[in-house]
Amino acid sequence: MNQMPTNMQNMQQNQVYNEPPQIISVKDQLYLTDMMSWNLIAMKKAHFFASQCQIPEIKAELEKVGEMHHRHYQQILNQLNGNPMQ
Repeated sequence: MNQMPTNMQNMQQNQVYNEPPQIISVKDQLYLTDMMSWNLIAMKKAHFFASQCQIPEIKAELEKVGEMHHRHYQQILNQLNGNPMQ
């Protein structure tokens, strides 16, 4: 069995990329799909709870939370489509 030395494994795990790769692995694609799903669900839940809320301050905060998750969803989508982040 061919194993890499531990220090070489650590170097590879700690690499920082300045740009996303042109091709992503299946594992990365699945994680990106999960991230988009999490943000979409959080956005929908925040919108639902804001619509049910009677207290204006809490309603406003829930709406801000929903908008934040919408921005995150759009940022991921833009990155995947090759559009620059805004």
